Amino acid sequence: MTWIGSLIALLDKKWNRESDSFSRRKGMGVAALIIFLASTVLIAWVLQSTLLWLPLGLLIVAVLGASLPAQKSLEQHVAAVALALERDGIEGGRKAVSMIVGRDPEKLDEAAVCRAAIESLAENFSDGIVAPSLWLGLLGLPGGAGYKAINTADSMIGHRSARHEAFGWASARLDDLVNLPASRLTGLLFVLSAFFVKGASPREGVNAIFRDARHHRSPNAGWPEAALAGALGFALAGPRSYGGQMIEARFMGEGGRRDLTAADIRQALKLTRVADAMLICFFGVIAAVIAL
Repeated sequence: MTWIGSLIALLDKKWNRESDSFSRRKGMGVAALIIFLASTVLIAWVLQSTLLWLPLGLLIVAVLGASLPAQKSLEQHVAAVALALERDGIEGGRKAVSMIVGRDPEKLDEAAVCRAAIESLAENFSDGIVAPSLWLGLLGLPGGAGYKAINTADSMIGHRSARHEAFGWASARLDDLVNLPASRLTGLLFVLSAFFVKGASPREGVNAIFRDARHHRSPNAGWPEAALAGALGFALAGPRSYGGQMIEARFMGEGGRRDLTAADIRQALKLTRVADAMLICFFGVIAAVIAL
């Protein structure tokens, strides 16, 4: 998927001209989205159609599809924050968490570093694992690759910055749309996983979803963050600093514990591992039913 990032960067450089009007830059962003999304889906469809003619084609398609979710990478980066806190203290934790979040790391104490890591785990479990798996299951390799193209575009140009507010508008809105079903499924997975994690509460996970999720600044991130926070008794999100500016936000898991530690990061990882196993079983059962 590296070439997608290169194409997005090229179109951003060539078509997102500061001298153009806001509406024109918005329109060029829509055109850019159509080009790289259509290119990705077409290439994935041709590849899948060609491979399925081969004796082991279905297996190859499955292997390619399995490479789209980023489970291992996500877990490694989040676990690294806990390890850095234990080995190198707050400075090590800040450096490790800066690799996965955009907020100002120098303003974070130990509890805030832990909350940031767990929030990233919850949100990226939805965006990086559940969503590509869902679209892969629904639409095959073209669906999974198309989702990754949209998600990559959102991460590169979907920011509300002076440069990308107009050009990245379409990518950001489409990313919200394609992540909507996955975020709800992730919340459900976290609640169900709480049955199998010692000390977790499925009931509080459900309560947090219905009480807090709608108050999140993101239309999707509130579901996984609230579910995980409620299930584990944490308070996540809340006010944070970006680019030197304090952003006010409501806590997910209101009333939960805010003074989190490296041990709490590992507890959150336990819950997401169970959720990951459930997701694999879910799609495995669907595949078996289809094969019958």
